[in-house]
Amino acid sequence: MLSRLRQPAQVFFLLLAFLFIALLLRSQWDELSAYPWQLRPSWLILSALLIGASWLIEVGIWRWTLILMGGRLSFVVAARIWFLSAIVRYIPGNVWQPLGMMVLCQRRGIRAEATISSIALFQAVNLLTIFVIAAVYFPLSGNLGLLTELLPGLDLWLGLAGLPILLFLLRPAWLIALLNWMLRRIGRSPLPMELRSRTLLALMVVTVVDWLLFGAGFGALIMAITQFGVAELPRLWPHLASTYAVAYALGYLSFVTPSGLAVREGALYLLLTPLLGGGLTTAASLAMRVWLLLGELAAAGLSLLVGRENVPVVEQPALVGGMGDG
Repeated sequence: MLSRLRQPAQVFFLLLAFLFIALLLRSQWDELSAYPWQLRPSWLILSALLIGASWLIEVGIWRWTLILMGGRLSFVVAARIWFLSAIVRYIPGNVWQPLGMMVLCQRRGIRAEATISSIALFQAVNLLTIFVIAAVYFPLSGNLGLLTELLPGLDLWLGLAGLPILLFLLRPAWLIALLNWMLRRIGRSPLPMELRSRTLLALMVVTVVDWLLFGAGFGALIMAITQFGVAELPRLWPHLASTYAVAYALGYLSFVTPSGLAVREGALYLLLTPLLGGGLTTAASLAMRVWLLLGELAAAGLSLLVGRENVPVVEQPALVGGMGDG
């Protein structure tokens, strides 16, 4: 029964997401139409470079987790697999990209279990890092967006979200145990590895750099479509990097809409409206969605043009976590 209901439910939530975006646009239409829009190509180019650099770091992080699981790919091949599979994220369900990566990795001689495990570890590190970002950002900034006056003091409570992360850093085996429990629930083999604290910490530090670059790319896109001066970017950048990371996590955990459609935009609207205004926040979040889609299409097209290696990669034995593993 659940399998029969899943597809209609996904279609329903997808339509609901588009309805939400339409209502959001309608509510902010007066402000959007009155805003003095302009397009500055130099900032668009900078945004593309920053986001592209962020994506390459993501590929490197995933390749690192794959190595920890015993699978080895060259960076070029890993990037090709990453970008070719990214497009299917826009199908509802949040499972299609991992499945696509699994199929492409299998053609390189890497077991499906190793690929799925590496993706699970990658997303776990990503979400843990976002918890840390949120735990630092909300208490320091005091910004809960439109919820600031409705929920006073919540920013301090959100700061406590970082405490469980400290436990995982001190006891990374607990993180592996949690992931193994989740993998068993979906009928997959457990992670064949131990994770050291310094490895987890290193992965999270690199992920923080990734989000800072991504936030700068988001800021550059806003600069490209507004008349903001350069002096505004340092003020906005911490807010943009932090809130976009939180919005990404909420969109990812929503599961029911493709690539967090509408959930991510709604979260950005809640968090950034007091800083940017409703019209600009709506326009910026939707522009970022289109900008990322265009970038992913371009990256996938470029990946198709990259020559394939003739010799498949032979999978290596699983490694025990450590800084020297990757």
